[in-house]
Amino acid sequence: MIFSLPYTSPGRLSVAMTSPQPVKHRLAYIDWMRGLACLLMFQTHCYDSWLAPAARQSRFFMYSQLGGTFPAPLFLFLAGVSFALVTEKLWQKDLPPSQIARTTIVRGAEIFGFGLLFRVQEFAVSWGWAPKSDLLRVDILNTIGLSMMLMGVVCWMVGLIVSDRQPSLPGTLRQGSEAIPRTPMVMAALLTAATISLLTPLLWTTWRPRFLPWPLESYINGVHNLGTPQAWLFPIFPWTAFAFAGLATGFILQSPWARAREAKVFVSIGVAGVIFIELSRWLDAMPTRVYSIYDYWHTSPQFFLIRVGMLLLILTGSYAWCRWGLAQRGFSPIIQLGQASLLVYWVHIEFVYGRVSILPKHGEGIRGATLGLAIIFLAMLALAYVRTHFEQIKTLYRSRMQLKPAP
Repeated sequence: MIFSLPYTSPGRLSVAMTSPQPVKHRLAYIDWMRGLACLLMFQTHCYDSWLAPAARQSRFFMYSQLGGTFPAPLFLFLAGVSFALVTEKLWQKDLPPSQIARTTIVRGAEIFGFGLLFRVQEFAVSWGWAPKSDLLRVDILNTIGLSMMLMGVVCWMVGLIVSDRQPSLPGTLRQGSEAIPRTPMVMAALLTAATISLLTPLLWTTWRPRFLPWPLESYINGVHNLGTPQAWLFPIFPWTAFAFAGLATGFILQSPWARAREAKVFVSIGVAGVIFIELSRWLDAMPTRVYSIYDYWHTSPQFFLIRVGMLLLILTGSYAWCRWGLAQRGFSPIIQLGQASLLVYWVHIEFVYGRVSILPKHGEGIRGATLGLAIIFLAMLALAYVRTHFEQIKTLYRSRMQLKPAP
């Protein structure tokens, strides 16, 4: 399925999740988080594209851009969570690590391919003013695809190590945590996330791989063709670390122990988020600096830590809202958006930044841009609804045509 972000569509998740709790709310909190990321993405892009220069100096725009720092970490984190669910499902089928790796890495390569195709489309739509270098820009879809491939490689290596040390049991004899080497997977994911975060400040500054052509170096540190790393791009360092943090979280949430204590586990995750946030602030306030060039807001491990803490808090809040709140009482626009996130991401860009922008670029006040945002939201919601209910709509149309009397 290409119209929802990797491994997070309802069809993919439902077969991967077996829980004594009702499956509905477990799926909903993932979709709700992804829908929240879409909503934050819409407002960021709309105000960035349409607000006039005077409005861009306002506090309102500042907070809009601050909200725009969440969608990319959310998408990557959720890709990691969902990757864990699918990996566990494949393990439970008693597939060898090499076959699991092949399946997941190929899926990551598909997403990476979609990212490249998206860049080609954007270049074609912007023909005449977009530089050719835009074809090689490292965007979020590219990074999600690379993250999935890297997670596939790490899970494959852990699987090989565990398989060499333990005799394989048929899937029918596996029970609970024996179905997957959960603890090694969690530790490997956490170690990889920490390593990526710790190496990022160096690879952006003193350890820059300048010997690489800029299209390759850009995947390491986002240098593009501008000479220095750019904070608005999505290179492997540090962005893939969010996916590995999600991978560890997903394996933990799928454990039999966690599923038997689901509410308490999510509360604990929220508490861990608060601890991470405070730990980040404490580390940032320390007078000693490990790195010769320190940039808290872009490359520091402390900033990665505080954002992971916020992601964990959002995860806990989403779970609580979907289980005990109003998220699933009737139709949920946020969940609906989350079920077709890749499609609405792909389409809305053209109506916000492209030639078919529904409002003049950099020519609106806050009120006009907000009206445009409402139109984009409703249009993308309708598109997501049609995408996820297409078969029902088609069946209903056919049944009505059959009931229509012949002339």
